[in-house]
Amino acid sequence: MIESPVDTVCVDERVSVDPTLVSRAVEMGIRSAATRLRPDMLHAIERAYAIARVDQNRSREASVLEQIMENDRIGRADNAPICQDTGSVWVCLEAGDETMVPADVFAGVDEAVGHAYEEGRLRMSIVRDALFDRTNTRTNTPAFCEIRVVPGRAVKLHVMLKGGGSDNASRLVMLPPSAGPEGIVAEVVQLVREKAANACPPLIIGVGVGTTFDKVASLAKHALLRPLGSPAKNEEAGLFEARILEAVNATGIGAGALGGDLTALAVHLETAPCHIAALPLAINMGCCAMRSCTFLLTDEEGILLEEPKLLDPLQSEEGSDHV
Repeated sequence: MIESPVDTVCVDERVSVDPTLVSRAVEMGIRSAATRLRPDMLHAIERAYAIARVDQNRSREASVLEQIMENDRIGRADNAPICQDTGSVWVCLEAGDETMVPADVFAGVDEAVGHAYEEGRLRMSIVRDALFDRTNTRTNTPAFCEIRVVPGRAVKLHVMLKGGGSDNASRLVMLPPSAGPEGIVAEVVQLVREKAANACPPLIIGVGVGTTFDKVASLAKHALLRPLGSPAKNEEAGLFEARILEAVNATGIGAGALGGDLTALAVHLETAPCHIAALPLAINMGCCAMRSCTFLLTDEEGILLEEPKLLDPLQSEEGSDHV
């Protein structure tokens, strides 16, 4: 009699992301983003204010920036929202490909959103259906969630509160390849001229170029998460960001749309491959509040944390400050 080989059991040692940890981070993120500026955003505004306040020709700009900083101070002290439009909730789970993401990873997110908005007395802004039932859900749900797979074992969770003013000032256009870089700059500047005043400048402008019609907007939105002052993905992209920023600030719209040279604090660009016959472009504006935060759920070794760790965007991966 031939004996069958001994059955072996394959044990997957990859850590599984805990849905409870995800929902807890979402609630923490809403409370933080709604009531205080992102540290890198506050730092950039403080630096811009220090320059503007000593220049008599920039007194309006200095006044607007001073009010933004005072608004942040009050929000932190009183745990009050820094903007009356407390936005829709966008959640992005950035999961390392060496981790396991359960199918119900977002199961508790809507409950966390509803609780955070009710307890924080934040404005409910979501309607049941964009076209056929525009009654308020009264919970600010559903949240808009996505998963992005990246190399490694670390898992991050991004939470963004996006107001109607800045999202309405966004655009997606399928350009012909012949439009080239000049066409992209022209589209961004034209949109800024048309919509920037309604998006509460000074702005962060996320620009996505590439992929397909349904994906390019995601590039632009993810670009807003990049810390201010952090380098672009390469020198060429950095130079192009600087070129767009210069053109945007040359519009003279200025902080608070009261005129001046500070229409935007930064332009962040994300690019990707695309079809030979296409040049997809998406522009997503972030207002002067730029309400987002990022949590670490597992460390680089794939160890699941007991509590979400709020990451400071002013700190690089090595722990040094961005210039």
